[in-house]
Amino acid sequence: MSALASTSRNFRDAARLLNLDSKIQKSLLMPHKEIKFECTIRKDDETLVSYVGFRVQHDNSRGPMKGGIRYHPMVDHEEVNALAQLMTWKTAVVNVPYGGAKGGIGCSPKDLSMSELERLTRVFTYKIHDAIGVNVDVPAPDMGTNAQTMAWISDEYSKFHGYSPNIVTGKPIEIGGSLGREAATGRGVVFATEALLNEHGKSIKDSTFVVQGFGNVGSWVARLIHERGGKIIAVSDITGALKNTNGIDIPALLEHKERNGSLSSFDGGDKINADELLIHECDVLVPCASSGVLTRENAGDVKAKFIIEGANNPTDPEADDILLKKGVVILPDIYANAGGVTVSHFELVQNSQHIMWDEEYVNAQLKKYMSGAFNSIKSMCRTHECNLRMGAFTLGVGRVAKCTVLRGWGS
Repeated sequence: MSALASTSRNFRDAARLLNLDSKIQKSLLMPHKEIKFECTIRKDDETLVSYVGFRVQHDNSRGPMKGGIRYHPMVDHEEVNALAQLMTWKTAVVNVPYGGAKGGIGCSPKDLSMSELERLTRVFTYKIHDAIGVNVDVPAPDMGTNAQTMAWISDEYSKFHGYSPNIVTGKPIEIGGSLGREAATGRGVVFATEALLNEHGKSIKDSTFVVQGFGNVGSWVARLIHERGGKIIAVSDITGALKNTNGIDIPALLEHKERNGSLSSFDGGDKINADELLIHECDVLVPCASSGVLTRENAGDVKAKFIIEGANNPTDPEADDILLKKGVVILPDIYANAGGVTVSHFELVQNSQHIMWDEEYVNAQLKKYMSGAFNSIKSMCRTHECNLRMGAFTLGVGRVAKCTVLRGWGS
């Protein structure tokens, strides 16, 4: 099932539990605005190359739209639509005052030089600068982009609208970024994991973990779990996967990846097939890579007791059904990976007040938001007698629907 079909199905299931009027359902599913455009740049060898860019603004009933920009070969209209919709529910779940958006370019950033990436980013910004704004739509980093990308967007946007560092979040600290933002999504995943395990009388230090994906999110998840005494027994990135039943030396692995750019040649574990990693025996599986990795084909073989969705849409609905019947507890993406947008909110608050919070305070506030959201999700689970995914979706969809009605839609 496609990412958009999966997300829309979860929305409709939540809407039924909430008894939402069909007109409101249609309104909430329909994007506010969709933009598709050409991005042509001159490469370093003087040849011209064109890419397709997207920005989907899904909903603004709770505030300006918010969402990342990703550079990846698989970026397309349908994926961006699904992720924009997820952002709408995600911001509502953690109760930060934004709606959802998403954007991206169908490209392979590893095949582009730094100067080519800068030119591409500036063309992308030129094409959307009239459609974004501090009170309209505020982009952030995502897969294939980073703080440097945000600095380029801020600079290009400022050429048309005056100095505007708060047009993006996830910026470098030097131009208004927030301490703690780089680790925020991974740290939020860990806070969510702590809340779930505590609910079941368990803790990180007494559990074994498998982390699929070792990019920004996965590497921070592994680092923070290791610091808390948890045992990471298997990890993977796009170059391969490895396991060590005695626990992987995460600091050594991080140093190795920094030095070599991949996990493939690390000698602190045994190489395994990437598909095997998802069904490796463990207490907690944390998918932190791409969408749709847990499917009806492999869900029956999953041995983890808990799944924490660090990635967006890692579990197909068919897999969801199989895993729930097996008794696997799944903490959904629209809550589990909401740490990034939460600290992005903190970044905008700091920008507007012209102050900078220390990292300890940022992390403490993030934990407060993640803990509060978990308690609200559990409350919805009790009210609707549903699983955690539907608890999160009914919480997020319900909040957006209420704001839509309060603002006068359909009156």
